[in-house]
Amino acid sequence: MYSDISLARIRQFPPLMWILLLGSFFTRGSYFMVWPFLAVILYEKFALTATQVGLVLSNAAIIAVFTSFIGSALSDHFGRRTLMYVTGGLYIISFSLLAQVNSVSGYVVVMTLCAVATSLWRPLTATTIGDIIAEPQTRELAMQALYFMVNAGCAVGPIAGVWMGLTGQQSSFYITAAAFALLMLMLHWGFQHQPPKHPTQVDDTPPPARYGVAMTLKVLLADKLLQCLILANVLCMFIYAQTDSSLIQYLTRAQAPELLSLISSIIFTNACVIISSQFLLLKLLAGYPLTRRIQMGLLLLLISQLWLALNPIELFWGWIGAIVVLSLGETILFPTMNVHIDRLAPDHLRGAYFGAASAYDFGFALAPLGGGIILDHWGGPALFATAALLTVLVIALYRILDSLPRPDFSRFDKPVSKTPRAD
Repeated sequence: MYSDISLARIRQFPPLMWILLLGSFFTRGSYFMVWPFLAVILYEKFALTATQVGLVLSNAAIIAVFTSFIGSALSDHFGRRTLMYVTGGLYIISFSLLAQVNSVSGYVVVMTLCAVATSLWRPLTATTIGDIIAEPQTRELAMQALYFMVNAGCAVGPIAGVWMGLTGQQSSFYITAAAFALLMLMLHWGFQHQPPKHPTQVDDTPPPARYGVAMTLKVLLADKLLQCLILANVLCMFIYAQTDSSLIQYLTRAQAPELLSLISSIIFTNACVIISSQFLLLKLLAGYPLTRRIQMGLLLLLISQLWLALNPIELFWGWIGAIVVLSLGETILFPTMNVHIDRLAPDHLRGAYFGAASAYDFGFALAPLGGGIILDHWGGPALFATAALLTVLVIALYRILDSLPRPDFSRFDKPVSKTPRAD
């Protein structure tokens, strides 16, 4: 049975995989301690407009996207381990600073550091999973388990954030920094006890033949299918992120009844639906091709955006219903996107492909600014109607995806001559 197979595969996870799962729980949980409520804080504490709030959020996210691409590409050359340590150090610094800031400029700087650390950690974690788990089905289950832990963190994070930080004592964020220090020690132990299984090694010793950054970019630019996939998923992230930032702004400015309770319920509902339905949907959709699964998720995303556009501001359970539909679509879409990239990427360019996939985050980064502008000029219903139209465009892009050409990777077989770096 499927459940027996899944349990057997879960038992195949190496110790480092379990540490990565725990790390993802902490990183996303800590991130969501702050991010969902930041728009409310900047509006109520500093009286910023929707566009100004969007600019603050987008600034941090855009910087993080560029950092993610550079970091992931370098990980193919210098190893995941070093960059993971650097990212963990950045988390420790940013949360320590978060315990002290009390100004708009302070929030901008610290949230940028948090966004950079998060954007580095995600592709590093995904590529490391590809390095340490050789069997494709077990690796796909590991990606699903990673997504499960991310959403478990998202469910716990906002509640813990209220208790530890923004409405209590900011010094509580020192606890989060200490937790990341402990995680770095666990990660060090995990790398020490993890033998490499793939040509892209986990132990920071590069294989003899490596691609240079310029050659890697040349390969990525030649892959038309990847380019179309990135465009589609940038738009998809832009649409999805409207419920992560712009929806909260819309509800706040429209003075929705029971605002804080509604925001907390939206976040909690999103995470709980994903956690409860993820593996059931994985079982039900196992026989469908990846692109078909993604199209199903996009259809649910379209329905949710139309629902949000039409829902009356005072209808509490209407918002929750739309989030349930959105969350089911997200449950199908997001882990499948990671698996899709993993199957497209050559082994020696896995880090570069996941780094290119980090361009998806441009959609997430631009969403607060784009959503804020539409909110200021046309209002919430127009915003979600626009998101619904963009979803139709994404569905069209996925329909043409399989007809696009891919490069002959053997033509790019020009490794870099360099002395391997040792830690």
